[in-house]
Amino acid sequence: MKVLVIDVGGTHVKILATGHTRRRELASGAGLTPADMVAGVMRLAAGWAFDRVAIGYPGAVRDNRPVAEPHNLAPGWVGFDYPKAFGRPVRMVNDAAMQALGAYRGGRMLFLGFGTGLGSAMMVDHVLAPMELAHLPYRTATFEDYVGLRGLRKYGRKKWRAHAADVVERLVRALLPDDVVLGGGNARLLRKLPPNCRLGSNADAFAGGFRLWQSATVRRRSMAALRHKGPRT
Repeated sequence: MKVLVIDVGGTHVKILATGHTRRRELASGAGLTPADMVAGVMRLAAGWAFDRVAIGYPGAVRDNRPVAEPHNLAPGWVGFDYPKAFGRPVRMVNDAAMQALGAYRGGRMLFLGFGTGLGSAMMVDHVLAPMELAHLPYRTATFEDYVGLRGLRKYGRKKWRAHAADVVERLVRALLPDDVVLGGGNARLLRKLPPNCRLGSNADAFAGGFRLWQSATVRRRSMAALRHKGPRT
């Protein structure tokens, strides 16, 4: 089985296929429709063999389909026929959930993705629990307004770091995870990680996409092997 993993973000769409080590990407943004995404991905994936597709989607997903339009892309994602467009079976989850699945080592893990918005998911004893925390009320707006890309641009790095640390602390107190992974493109801007947190890897989304197509037994074995090797740097 060969899988093409697609990580759909607010600024870029990144792809990687089984047997390859270098990802490819294309620009996304407010004008990107699902048809544009499929066409762009198929161009990028030229020369790669794959018979399954895994998609990390920047919004709520249920039963392998989006249930809400993305905030940072063009409309039309809900109701689009992804398997037909790709001509292959498709499994889709929220993009933060896909990263969480790739970063998981066991126990109760909270994943927070600091990117265009604020992604969130939990893994609890190998069960993936996607969440939508970004738009919950925080201060005078929402979590995403303070620690997403808009917040970074509005408040600057110093204040953004303070807001991010506060958001992490609040969510940790509420959800009581054993392990906290901070991912997304802007997590690297945190000079000092909050207590008991670790930085996610850029490869987590792709690892999670490949795991979407693994059986539960194979997935548990791969996670156990990673725990035995210790944390990645």
